[in-house]
This record gives sequence, structure tokens and C-alpha cells, in this order.
Amino acid sequence: MPAQLTRRAVLGASIALAGTGVLADRAAASASVTHHPYPAGTTVPEGYVSPDGPEVAAAEQRRGAGPERRAALTATPSRLDLGGGIAVSSWAYGDRLPGREIRVTAGDTLALTLANHLPASTSMHWHGLALRNDMDGVPGLTQRAIGAGTDFTYRFAVPDPGTYWLHPHSGVQLDRGLYAPLIVEDPKEPLSYDKEWVVVLDDWVDGVDGSTPDAVLRELTGGSGHGGHAMAAPRAADAGGGPSRMLRGATSELLGGDAGDVDYPYYLVNGRVPEDPSAFTARPGDRIRLRIINAGGDTAFRVALGGHRMTVTHTDGFPVRPTGTDALLIAMGERYDVLVTAGDGVFPLTALAEGKNASAMALLRTGSGAAPGASVRPKELDGQLVTAGRLSPDPSVALPARKPDRTVMMRLTGSMEAYDWAFDRKPYTADQRHPVKAGERVRLEFRNPTAMWHPVHLHGHTFALAGGAAGARKDTAIVLPRQTLTVDLDADNPGLWMLHCHNLYHAEAGMMTVLGYRS
Repeated sequence: MPAQLTRRAVLGASIALAGTGVLADRAAASASVTHHPYPAGTTVPEGYVSPDGPEVAAAEQRRGAGPERRAALTATPSRLDLGGGIAVSSWAYGDRLPGREIRVTAGDTLALTLANHLPASTSMHWHGLALRNDMDGVPGLTQRAIGAGTDFTYRFAVPDPGTYWLHPHSGVQLDRGLYAPLIVEDPKEPLSYDKEWVVVLDDWVDGVDGSTPDAVLRELTGGSGHGGHAMAAPRAADAGGGPSRMLRGATSELLGGDAGDVDYPYYLVNGRVPEDPSAFTARPGDRIRLRIINAGGDTAFRVALGGHRMTVTHTDGFPVRPTGTDALLIAMGERYDVLVTAGDGVFPLTALAEGKNASAMALLRTGSGAAPGASVRPKELDGQLVTAGRLSPDPSVALPARKPDRTVMMRLTGSMEAYDWAFDRKPYTADQRHPVKAGERVRLEFRNPTAMWHPVHLHGHTFALAGGAAGARKDTAIVLPRQTLTVDLDADNPGLWMLHCHNLYHAEAGMMTVLGYRS
């Protein structure tokens, strides 16, 4: 992906695309398509909306059908350069890490063809989008997996502007290089800024000393993972599995105890290690919009830009009342948009791997000067820190006050020792249903008696934190240990929707379930 985009270039590209309807090379966009219709190897229980049912089609029709933007990605084995002389064999979208950015305008219809050149089946989930259910990309629930050597075209209306991303929902493939930003432009953008910097954070293990995410999952679960998705086919390096990657003793006051389960050898910003960082160039005084995405598998990042205050403008794609801060805590799957006014010099954008005694870094360059060292720790990391619960929604997206029609309570269960993560002690199966009805105001109550924090993500919806209109709109939120998180949502997108912990290894151990609309 390009290191930077000016505001004028972004708008100009959108205007140009309106005339052509093309986001990818013509040759790539015209790739052959093999459709895999629902049912996806499972039977929808009687009385529930099918992912391809008439209710889903009607909801999509209400979203409208704007100009079609075509794109293409190829999932393939690739040799990736992480900088500093470090190269790894992994899986990626082409030869880029992160994958090529997809950029559309709210109201468009996106048609993206995913060609699978991997030795295993795959899928694509559009994290944060309120899209039609049969395009959500969950094998065995909303679609059949995309088999090796085949392709599939995802086609859906894109209703909401914001910062989103895409990744597989197939085993632990996300912890390879299979992810990319998805930026949805607002045609009535209210923010004023000069440049835009898309920042993707990641923790990296694949291909390092023989390690693979599959081997990490086997080590954590003792080989007894309960994940409902078929795990990716092992590669040759899985036979040895590499060194132990189990993390013990990592603690964080912000996260209430254990920081994570996996001891990653590298932490990345935009695919680069801190010893050889990516750099973003601007001029002193430029107003820069940072779109920050945590694509990690097991790591929360505390993020700060040395020498700068940040103003939070969005979380998980939706606007909030502008809030100043020195640092942010970003869990796996979360996104934050911030504005900064660039100083003069060379500044570190540091992403501290919370509780793991390591960090990632990129650089903001607006003038001359030496780059800071890889281990630099800006003082802002220890300054004011804003968490999602302290943000208020912009009035334009605040959930209207309303008494809940239904409350769904879930207990987050499991332990590090047994690695039996689940909801209500029931490891995921594709026939699970927490029933809701279209038109209801639904309250979700997540009770976490465990000693571990969990970033909970709901597909196809945004919810309001704190169980009411006062809370920021999000699709991924942290549930701290021995605490309860309450959120409200409007049931306005029929289908079968995955709800899961976005710690990839917790999810594959069984911490997934389904919110199902009654027909």
C-alpha cells in the first residue's frame, strides 16, 4: 500500500473511479468467478433467517445499489520482507504486507474477486461492515469455504463510511499476512485535513524459526482446539513447529492482568520491524488523519506519536465527539481515527505491545534530523490515555434512547491452563443460536469471570457501549477480567451473525457463537 495519500489525491481518485468503476487492474478484475451458493454445508434451523434468504435480500435492497467498484485480490504463498534483513515465507494477498488497500465511497457497491492460490481453503471477512449476511465470509455459517485453486466474488452495498479492514475467517490464517485495510470515504466528509496515514499494527510469528500459527494453536491447546472452522492445512514447517511461543507472566494494569498468550518474535507497523521502519512524509503544520488498525492476533497496542497530542475523531468507523489524548489502547480488531498537527522534525509513532516488553514503530518525517532508535519510548505513552468507554458518540450516530426489547446475557468462560475458551462453557458449533428478532433493541451483557481480557467482536452491526445512547458506537470492545460489559444494538440486519473473541487463539479454541434472527 502507498505510504501516504494527500486529501486531494484521495478525492481525485474517488472521482476518477466514479467514471470507470474500476479499482483493480482490468486483467485482475476480469478474473473468472466460481460461485459457492448457500447452503454452506450446514442446515439453517427451522424458524431462522437463512444467510441468502428473502429478508437478507430485502435489507440489501434498502441499502441501495450505488456505482459498482470492482477489485481483485489473490491469496498466495509469498516471501515477505519485514525490513532489517528479515524475510519470511508466509501467506499474503499478493506480495504486500499489509495487502493492497481497498478504497471505496459510502453508497458504492463493492465487487471483489478473491482468487485462492493457497494450498488450503480460505474466506474473506469484512470487519466492521454492516453488509448482507451471505457475503460476511464465515465458512460453514454464511458461505462455503473458497477451495484451493478456485475463486469467489463478494458483492455487496457499502453503507457506512469509516476505517475498516478485511481478513480471512478460516482457522488461524489471520496470523499470517492475510489482511488489508478497507477505507470507506464519506462523500460529505466533515473533517478538514491535509494528508492521510493508514497505520496497520501487527504481531508476527509465521515463518520465524519454523513457527506457524497452526503450531502455536496446537501448543496452546495441547492439540485439542475446539474451533468450529477447519484449521488451515499444515505446511511442512509445522512438523517441527519451531520454538515454544507460549507467553507466561505478561501483565498489564490497563488490561487487568494477563496481557496475552503468545510470545511473538516481531511487532510490525505497516509490515516493517522497528529497526527498519516505514516512514510517512509531511510538512510542518500539516493536519494529518491517522487511520489506525490493529490486525494482531493476540496483542493490544498502546499507541502514541512522540512530540504530539492526538484528537480522537472516530472509533471502529463511527464518529465521536473530538477528544484529546496523548495515547490510545487499541485491542485486536479495533480501529481509531485521530488528527494531529505535524511538528518539525522526525517523530516516532510507537505501538507498545501492551504487557509484552516490546514495541513496533514507524516514523513521521517533516524535516531533517536523525531517526530515533527502535526502542524509543515517547513520554506520551505514559501520559493521558483515552479508552473507548470515555468517548461519546457524535450526535449524528448516537443510538436513540430506547428500552431494550431483549437482553442476551453471555458468560465468557475458560482459563489459560485448560485453554478451553468459550461462551457459557459451550465451545463453538455452527448450529448455535442466540435468537433475536428484526426491529428489536437488543442488549448484550458480557460477563467475564475469567482472569483474562477479551476483545469481543460482533459481525454485521455496531453497538453502543454502556448499554445506551451515551456510549460510542463500536463493533469490537474490550471486556476486562472479572468485569461486565453491556452494549445495546438495533437488530436491523437479518441473518446469522458470528460473535466472538478477537483474540484469534481464543476464538479458535471455541470462544465463538452466533446471533441468529428469527424468521
